[in-house]
Amino acid sequence: MLLKELADQNRVCFHQKFDTWEEAVAASCQPLLADGSIEQAYVDSVIACVKKYGPYIVFAPNIAMPHSQEGAVGVNDTAVSFMKVEEPVHFEEGNPEKDARLFFVLASKDHTMHMQNMEKLANMLLTADIMDALLEVKSVEDLLTLDEKYSGL
Repeated sequence: MLLKELADQNRVCFHQKFDTWEEAVAASCQPLLADGSIEQAYVDSVIACVKKYGPYIVFAPNIAMPHSQEGAVGVNDTAVSFMKVEEPVHFEEGNPEKDARLFFVLASKDHTMHMQNMEKLANMLLTADIMDALLEVKSVEDLLTLDEKYSGL
């Protein structure tokens, strides 16, 4: 369900590579900027937080969840977007555990919605084989096929 929701709302994007993690984070936020869910101030806040606290948004190899605190400046609506990058984005040189290819941007107006979105994503990502399958998608059509295969995650 989450994958179909994201596809239906045009909150997905695909890229080959980025020169910096900052470029990757900014690009992953683009669908939410485009639909007005967030403003540039939120993107700037996420990047500033990673610079200050380190790559906390990379919570598992290949998975980044760019987000700032709930209710952060620049959040107009609670929303999630997805970005797949072909080549790994390095958040910490020499540490492949902090590389990411799958980005799920979280923007939340309040704590409850933030936790609900985190739970939805965690449940989806804990599904057997979903990670490997997501690493192979190359288009919205691939995402929709994956959504059908995994019974509407």
